[in-house]
Amino acid sequence: QVHLAESGGGLVEIGGSLRLSCVVSGRNIREYGMGWFRQAPGKDREFVATISGSGVVIDIRGPVKGRFTISKDNTRNTVYLQMNNLKSEDTAEYHCASAFTSAAATMEGSYEYWGQGTQVTVAT
Repeated sequence: QVHLAESGGGLVEIGGSLRLSCVVSGRNIREYGMGWFRQAPGKDREFVATISGSGVVIDIRGPVKGRFTISKDNTRNTVYLQMNNLKSEDTAEYHCASAFTSAAATMEGSYEYWGQGTQVTVAT
């Protein structure tokens, strides 16, 4: 059984940083693309970042580009999202997801398993 567990969320001031972790059990992240998505209250879930199983392909888009980075530690079967210079509009629940294939992917439909999410709140 595949399980994804996010952690690292919390309350942070504008301009601060947080690192989210996603520990994966039940599958080897070397073999699957991984992604981070977020959903703010009243809004649709949106893509944040993705990394391929090999770690070679990384894609980060939208307003987080240049502030967020995605990485992974295969030995820990864990994917990270480093978030710097946080803004109030980054407030959302952040979810990690594991793709159907080893490719990096930006579309929700490319992902097979999802974590429960971790809340990030950036104080105004």
